[in-house]
Amino acid sequence: MLTCGDGTFDEAASGRAFASEGLSPTRWSAPAGDAFAPHRHARDKVLFCVSGSIVFTIEASGARIAMAPGDRLDLPAGVAHSAVAGERGVTCIEAMRR
Repeated sequence: MLTCGDGTFDEAASGRAFASEGLSPTRWSAPAGDAFAPHRHARDKVLFCVSGSIVFTIEASGARIAMAPGDRLDLPAGVAHSAVAGERGVTCIEAMRR
């Protein structure tokens, strides 16, 4: 589900990854400590952490997934999850599979 990066974000590599999968990403940011309440998506979500950090929690298991720059998360459709932006906030790019 999570592919760990090396602490840096390679925009060109992530762009190639999205393009090779036929996905069109969008970029978003959240300030430090911003919390996203538990929710689900109808489609698979593909997300790269660009800067800062974020921790996702998988509601069913309580598993915590900490993301830093360069990390990729593939979240299957229907998986309930919440998230909290790290102490410096977070910027991510993501796309939903059709």
